[in-house]
Amino acid sequence: MTELSVRTSEAGGVSPDAVRALLSARAVRERARTMLGLAEDGRLLHCAVDMDRLPLVADYVVDTIRANYPTLAIPFHARWRHFAAGGHDRWGALAARTRWPDTAGKARAAFDLAILSVLLDAGAGPVWRYREDETGEAYARSEGLAVASLRMFEAGLFSFCAEDPLRADAKRLREVTARDLATGFKASEQNALVGLEGRAALLYGLGTVAAAKPEVFARADGPRPGGLFDALVAEGAGGEVPAELILHMLLAHLSAVWPARLTIAGIELGDTWMHPLMPGEGGTAGLVPFHKLSQWLAYSLIEPLEEAGLVVTGIDGLTGLPEYRNGGLLIDLGAIRLKDPEDLARTHEVSSPLVVEWRALTVALLDAVARLVRERLGCDERAMPLARVLEGGTWAAGRRIARETRGDGSPPLSIASDGTVF
Repeated sequence: MTELSVRTSEAGGVSPDAVRALLSARAVRERARTMLGLAEDGRLLHCAVDMDRLPLVADYVVDTIRANYPTLAIPFHARWRHFAAGGHDRWGALAARTRWPDTAGKARAAFDLAILSVLLDAGAGPVWRYREDETGEAYARSEGLAVASLRMFEAGLFSFCAEDPLRADAKRLREVTARDLATGFKASEQNALVGLEGRAALLYGLGTVAAAKPEVFARADGPRPGGLFDALVAEGAGGEVPAELILHMLLAHLSAVWPARLTIAGIELGDTWMHPLMPGEGGTAGLVPFHKLSQWLAYSLIEPLEEAGLVVTGIDGLTGLPEYRNGGLLIDLGAIRLKDPEDLARTHEVSSPLVVEWRALTVALLDAVARLVRERLGCDERAMPLARVLEGGTWAAGRRIARETRGDGSPPLSIASDGTVF
């Protein structure tokens, strides 16, 4: 596919501070709400909303939550759920039998695993399956990629120290080849996994970034992604780490790992796209940020921080994730409607205005659905933060309605993406 690639130099009328402000969950939410306002006025190019369908969506989500979590003990939406595919607490078992030097050592290892696993979680293709030796079970897509990456991590593939396999050293990440990953993922001509070269390139980029910023990634150990734990502890105050700080650090220090897309005033904006109707000040008109994978990773780093004794605050400062399960739920249940029904049969570029509208509306409507879900469950935001509504929740409900609507469980929209957005 050809993704949006716009590079501009700093020019008159462009405010670097205004551009930099787009690198936040607050900007994601604000611009998503602006897009929803345009939809309610009937002004969008491709999408319309039916707010009267939101109670139906909330009822469906609540039904899904009660079926899967009857006691409402819902974990956060995070990569750790994929590591537990099939009901096996793989990380818990591995951590329990490991002699950690201290709490911080365990947290760095958990950060290493979560970060590299999210980077490896690009689209797997329709054929590939990972059959796990330990359980004999086979997993596909995100669950398979997660289990396989955990097993590679456990085997020390990303470590430079045989006596300390549970780490991802920057130097070693730069040496991992596509062939190494093919072996770890058990990929072959008969079990084809797409994008092995791209995955190896992302790991190389991760190693390069970690090595280049020892003040962030090597404060208490050799350079490694897990060093971000120490940087967050240092930036936090009184044992508290705001969730928005996690996202800020990820966007500030790992942005170079992702493919370069939109750069304005020398600032790489990552998962930010253009839409002709979006207003904005300081040269930011037309720009719609999402930061989906970075927010997914931010959610995934909350549990290691909490297990290390820190308090993560403002979790609802992060947004709902604009991806095909959450967004598919809203299309399948009629809360989002495409003005041209034929668009459901077409494949769309991730940079297209249609996809930008769909993703922004998904973010805004997830907030509204979460409020309705809490009302129905008798919970407040503290008991049922958005991270639990997503897991319990809208993501599971999106997969459920996809299977009920289409036999193969595919999303309602076909998106051409390289795996670094969805």
